[in-house]
Amino acid sequence: MHPSQPITFQPKSVILANPRGFCAGVDRAIAIVDRALEKFGAPIYVRHEVVHNKHVVDDLKSRGAIFVEELKDVPDLPDGAVVIYSAHGVSLALQAEAAGRKFRVFDATCPLVTKVHVEVAQLRKQDVEIIMIGHQGHPEVEGTMGQAKEGIFLVEDEADVLAIAASGKIRNPEKVAFVTQTTLSVDDTAKVVESLQRAFPEIRPPRKDDICYATTNRQNAVKEIAPMVDVFIVVGSKASSNANRLREVAERLGAQAYLVDDADALAPDWFTAGATVGVTAGASTPEHLVMGVIDRLAAWGFAAVREAGDDHENVSFRLPSGL
Repeated sequence: MHPSQPITFQPKSVILANPRGFCAGVDRAIAIVDRALEKFGAPIYVRHEVVHNKHVVDDLKSRGAIFVEELKDVPDLPDGAVVIYSAHGVSLALQAEAAGRKFRVFDATCPLVTKVHVEVAQLRKQDVEIIMIGHQGHPEVEGTMGQAKEGIFLVEDEADVLAIAASGKIRNPEKVAFVTQTTLSVDDTAKVVESLQRAFPEIRPPRKDDICYATTNRQNAVKEIAPMVDVFIVVGSKASSNANRLREVAERLGAQAYLVDDADALAPDWFTAGATVGVTAGASTPEHLVMGVIDRLAAWGFAAVREAGDDHENVSFRLPSGL
């Protein structure tokens, strides 16, 4: 991200981060559900929330999308139910289950997550064991771990690295690689990678960083703005990994940070009379929710809005064939 020009802010002002909100993978995932509804009509079935945002999911529900956590909740229809995988990806076992039931499947997995899946498959074919850095229970982690039947292990932090190094689970420390969840804190992940490299000096990194461009860009924008503000508002779902990481980045740089679904979650007592407020949005957050927050802040006297950061993102992904 290119450094912005110095900006002077008046009391009760807002600094709006660039980039913010939807990334290319989220745009693609929502478009896949939209197109499927247009082409096949309701109902269509989406395995897990297609993206982690309540407003997006509720809108799609209102138009006939049915969200399920397990494929057993999808009925057997004469022509085969239309099933969409979420942007977070799914395991090989779930793909096999869908194929066995002859569902018409459209895969909304973010291509940058699919890249990690391909890495895992290639490494296991070479009999390389894998350590994945990620959050236990996150659907992306479950999908990536599920690309291999064995030989893949999860760590969340430096303590986990020490534990796996001491456990002897890695059969050949000279034949091990790491991959990461795409929505992690860049700074936290760097510390875990350093710990892995100390524990396993021969560990192989990904050919290209697994943390996606959108995660990195949004965190960098927060890093630029957070030292200039008193309060930082991140618009996004509490279930969203990348939105939570944005809040954490702002907090570490000294801002009082809050993660909110929308303007109605704001509380007036968060803002002092002379406060400068930073605003950003997770990669699954529609822009209209950000504008709702800006409007609410304006109603409370925060009418001066400036943008900071670098909004240059020109990434897009194709939709799957058949749509």
